Amino acid sequence: MDKCITLNDKVFEPYIPEHKIVEAVTGIANRIICDMKGMNPLFVGILNGAYMFVAKLMSKLPPTYELTFAAYSSYHGTKSDGLVRELLPIRIENKDRPIVLLEDVIDTGLTMQYVMGRLREEGANDVRLATMFLKPGSLRCGIRPDYVGMEVSNDFIIGFGLDYDGYGRSLRSIYKVVE
Repeated sequence: MDKCITLNDKVFEPYIPEHKIVEAVTGIANRIICDMKGMNPLFVGILNGAYMFVAKLMSKLPPTYELTFAAYSSYHGTKSDGLVRELLPIRIENKDRPIVLLEDVIDTGLTMQYVMGRLREEGANDVRLATMFLKPGSLRCGIRPDYVGMEVSNDFIIGFGLDYDGYGRSLRSIYKVVE
């Protein structure tokens, strides 16, 4: 992870190495295990970006936890347009049970604010949010994730599931755009 990479028209430099990400995921897993003891949570991975976070996190949690996926979008290129689109709904009954949303990155927070509110309206008895990365300087609402892997700068980042127009998701480390 010591050299820059180019994707389409952008150059990205190394930012967060894989071992730091794994440490952060382990910390989140340990907290969730304590918090969810004796509960039957439904974990919802938010596609596409959270797939690597979900895989790493779920491998550290008890196998008795149920997992499904959903997809929402508010991004085009490197910017959010603020309009949340439901691309794949949650297809497992979630009424009267705790839900833990698993997201790759929270920047404006508007998408997860929308999803969490909707799940509460549908009858989830507890909705929590775990994110691998949080950009506190980009938040445009009062959302506060329950579990945060690490806080990062407002730079556009790729890797560990995050992409630039579909590219770079499979990188195991995080890279940030060079302006």
